[in-house]
Amino acid sequence: MSDRSSIEWTEATWNPSTGCDRISAGCDHCYALTLAKRLKAMGSEKYQNDGDPRTSGPGFGLTIHPDSLDVPRRWRQPRVVFVNSMSDLFHARVPLDFVQQVVQTMRETPQHTYQVLTKRARRLRLLSERIEWPANVWVGTSVESADQLHRVDDLRRVRSAIRFLSLEPLLGPLGDLDLSGIGWVIVGGESGPHARQIDADWVRDIRDQCVEQGVPFFFKQWGGRTPKAGGRELDGRTWDAMPGLAAQIAI
Repeated sequence: MSDRSSIEWTEATWNPSTGCDRISAGCDHCYALTLAKRLKAMGSEKYQNDGDPRTSGPGFGLTIHPDSLDVPRRWRQPRVVFVNSMSDLFHARVPLDFVQQVVQTMRETPQHTYQVLTKRARRLRLLSERIEWPANVWVGTSVESADQLHRVDDLRRVRSAIRFLSLEPLLGPLGDLDLSGIGWVIVGGESGPHARQIDADWVRDIRDQCVEQGVPFFFKQWGGRTPKAGGRELDGRTWDAMPGLAAQIAI
C-alpha cells in the first residue's frame, strides 16, 4: 500500500487484500506474485501467507486486511487510486461483506477517484447486483486475448460511473471490439525476464477502434525485460487519454 505509484495510469495504490491465484494466460508472469515472494523474504507482515503452489506462491495467499480499510481516509490530497494492485477484490475467497466494506470506504472518501480492476468479471457481475457503486469509482476488467472477451460482456452489466478495459499484457489480436458501455481502454505489453512480445499491429487495431467508437485510449508500454525498456510511443507519440479527456484520442 502506498500513496505513490509508478503505474502510468494511476497515482496511488491501496491494497485492502493481498494475494491471488492464476486463472488465465495473462497471469503466467504476474508481477505481483514475484513481488510478494520478495516482500515475504523481507519480513513484510502482509505477505507471510503462502498460496497454493500450483496457482500462487510464497507470500501470495489470498489475505484480507481489515486494518487497511481506513488508509484512504488518512490521505489529505485527492488521489486517483488503483485498488488492489497486489490482489483481486473479486477473488472467490474475498467475502461479499468485505467487498462492501471496501466500497463503503470509497463512498466515504469522495475526494478520491478509485480504479477497481479484476479478471474475475463473472463474480464482479454477480456481486454487483448487491453493490451500490459510488460515483467516484471506475470498474474494469483485464482482457489479454480474444478467448477472454466474454469478460467485457460481464463488465457491461455493472452499474458503475466508468467501465474500463485493461488489455494487458496483450498476448494476441482481439479482432472486432464492441466498446458500447466502455469508457476507457488501456493497452500494454508484458514486462519481465520472460516477457511475451506484443505486436504493434494489435495495438494499432485497438487504437483505431477506440478512435472510431469515441473511447479514450491509453497506451501504457511496449514492455520487455523491464516495464520501461520499450518506451511508450506508438506511431511517434504517446497516447494518454483518460475519461474526461476524450479530445486527446484524435489521431
